[in-house]
Amino acid sequence: MAHSELNVQEVVYNTATSNISALIFNQNPNIKNPKNIILLLHGWLDNAASFIPLFEHLKVDDGDGCQIVAIDLPGHGASSHKSADAHYHFVDWVYDILILFEANDWTDVHIVGHSMGGMIGSAFASAFPEKVKSLTLIDSIGMIYSDEKDSTSLLRKGMLNRLKKTSESKTKLSIERATKARMLISDLEYKHAEIIISRNISVEGDLHQWRSDRKLNRVSPYRFTLAQCKQLVSDIKAPVQLIYGSKGLVFIRKGIDVYSSLMPCKKIVELEGGHHVHMEKPAETAKLINEFILSL
Repeated sequence: MAHSELNVQEVVYNTATSNISALIFNQNPNIKNPKNIILLLHGWLDNAASFIPLFEHLKVDDGDGCQIVAIDLPGHGASSHKSADAHYHFVDWVYDILILFEANDWTDVHIVGHSMGGMIGSAFASAFPEKVKSLTLIDSIGMIYSDEKDSTSLLRKGMLNRLKKTSESKTKLSIERATKARMLISDLEYKHAEIIISRNISVEGDLHQWRSDRKLNRVSPYRFTLAQCKQLVSDIKAPVQLIYGSKGLVFIRKGIDVYSSLMPCKKIVELEGGHHVHMEKPAETAKLINEFILSL
């Protein structure tokens, strides 16, 4: 089902830090101020469209209304890029989410995060427990970390990587060719890669340009240590559900052993599928989200 058939609207939130584009689905459009907000946070180099397969299956309206908001994180999809002198640090995405909450006066929001979006959602839930009602992680748990002994080498690599110039040239790249290129670096099926790519390319005549900021590919100059990640995760107060793919990221299984006992993890479910299991199995994924949220 196309998202236009579901009354999904394109919205832009003009915040203090970015113009954040979003796809919004009001399950009951007659309710002007829905009580329940579900915020969907996508993974690195994905965008809000990666959640489109879930929309028709998410049914959590308990009578007070439900608004589902899938955003493009800054630098992704149709959202604005950081300024030329700025970069994409993990903690800055947490701030972008905070500003989004402040702009909309949101509280008690249900966060659903895939991959990097799950890591951002986890850090946000840790630092601002009063704003998060529940946290659903999709093929994501904890945060990526590095050993403290690697701090200097990471800093050097990150700084040298910034010296490399990035081009924003327009080409005659087709959606089909771009989709196939994305498939080469992921486990996505064509139909799912196409959904993401279609929102990640702007078209002017017969010329195409990537919407995502090329700076997203730069090497991070620092990361949290494992001890820091454990501390952040241990401060999550909202109930957590983890849904992961049987063929998803290897570090998720390792992360379950490291992190699951540190946070209020109510449910851990493995679904047959890869890293984008929510696109491969949208009905099954949505059913778990529906049941989890309605049980709270």
